[in-house]
Amino acid sequence: MTERATRKPRIVVGISGASGAMIGVRLLAALRRLGTHETHLIVSASGAITAAQELGLTRSDLDGLADVVHSVRDIGATIASGSFVTEGMVIAPCSMKTLASVANGFADNLLTRAADVMLKERRRLVLVARETPLNLAHLRNMTLATEMGAIVMPPVPAFYAHPKTIEDVVDHTVGRILDLFAIEHREIVKRWSGLADEFASRRDDDGADR
Repeated sequence: MTERATRKPRIVVGISGASGAMIGVRLLAALRRLGTHETHLIVSASGAITAAQELGLTRSDLDGLADVVHSVRDIGATIASGSFVTEGMVIAPCSMKTLASVANGFADNLLTRAADVMLKERRRLVLVARETPLNLAHLRNMTLATEMGAIVMPPVPAFYAHPKTIEDVVDHTVGRILDLFAIEHREIVKRWSGLADEFASRRDDDGADR
């Protein structure tokens, strides 16, 4: 059997310096729990600072969540080449600086170089863009990234799931990220199953559309 047939598929996870480090952390934890993929982690310097401030995690804590860890300065790492086969990449959270770098091909570190590889190889790239409100530069960079094939996925909560904790909100985003890679999972996302009968009948009676 070939190496590709025997190894786990690989997925790259980047954590940049936007608020929302918990998204990347819980994504890595979910992937480890599922055990379906080999995870490759890149954390920017600002991403490590944010994780420490928001979650109290050290860089060692973050590194322990992944199978393989790469320095953001190691431009010669395996994931800097399209010949290193992966299923794709998630940057969660994705800062506006990182988004701008990806959108404009400014591959000045391993995080943005790996993202550039995903685009040129036509692999899945998910950018969990974390900023609000958005200015025109943010919106234009999102358009550029989308036109090149990336998926821009702001971590917008689904209130129909009736989240009770911050973890519930984050896990819904994590589950939707896994969906984008067709990674099977259970109990991470409360999926939409249609309106309850009482609400459906009320809608029909009112004859109202959203």
